[in-house]
Amino acid sequence: MDHDLKNLGKSEKELFSFHAHSDLESEKITAPRYSYWQSVFRVFFRNKLNIVILSILALLIAFAYIYPMVTEYDRFGQLFDTSAKHLYPWKAIEKFGFSIHWLLGTGASGNSTFDAIWTGSRISISLAFICAAINMTVGVIMGAIWGFSKKVDIIMMEIYNIIANVPYILLISVMVMLIGAGFWTFVMALTITGWLSIAYFIRTQVVIIRDREYNLASRCLGTSTIKIAMKNILPFMTSVIVTLLATEIPSYISYEVFLAYIGMGMSDMSLGRMIFEAESAMVTPGWEFEFWSPVAISAIISVVLYVVGQNLGDASDPRTHM
Repeated sequence: MDHDLKNLGKSEKELFSFHAHSDLESEKITAPRYSYWQSVFRVFFRNKLNIVILSILALLIAFAYIYPMVTEYDRFGQLFDTSAKHLYPWKAIEKFGFSIHWLLGTGASGNSTFDAIWTGSRISISLAFICAAINMTVGVIMGAIWGFSKKVDIIMMEIYNIIANVPYILLISVMVMLIGAGFWTFVMALTITGWLSIAYFIRTQVVIIRDREYNLASRCLGTSTIKIAMKNILPFMTSVIVTLLATEIPSYISYEVFLAYIGMGMSDMSLGRMIFEAESAMVTPGWEFEFWSPVAISAIISVVLYVVGQNLGDASDPRTHM
């Protein structure tokens, strides 16, 4: 051993030193810092397909909100030109020259179907986002309190059992008939009881986790029911809430389109209204493009919103962050 140290050309004191022990330092955990939402987006964008779908969604929203602002859409601009009505895309381009406006042909008024679709998309998407924001906010908060408070549970179960037995579409239809078919009438009709089913779903999830040890400890320490629901329960259910939101947003577009198709849609020129007015074109030879264009766009918007929401909900599950 001494021979080996001499070969190194250094003394034993230089090679070996005493390392002091600190109880405080030994308690520190040298683990990387964890950020929940940073991990969510890291998992979400790890899948290249999500980037493609998100890009499609951004393009759809850009066309729905920006395109109508930079174009002067006039629904009745070609009304008196009979040769401009019900044209296929190539016929419209042949008549008016190549332009993005004529990519989907013309409608019954000689108007650009392309411009009409994006003007209608803005109304339909806005309706879906506003209704989803209202219903999810009210539904999640009420559902958390409903599931955690047994007194509230007794009252809310009676309300739910009465209202849930009334068909949702029938309730919306009656309200539209009584109040009118404006944009905000539809918002009220879709939200006045729409939050209740969301609240019941959240209540069921809360009941499963409300009696866990940390919630019982919080209750014993005097923490209020609302604070326990907001701080202890809802953060635990983030992935469930995001997944639920993914199904809610497209459903409002579907409701609007369906009600318009049966003649009870909005007075505004939404996607549903376009489909309703082009219903006769579906079976008229040479006019089919007027009907299937808004149908295709509404389907694409609904599917893209749903897929983005579902994949974001999967990424919100902490078990996928490993």
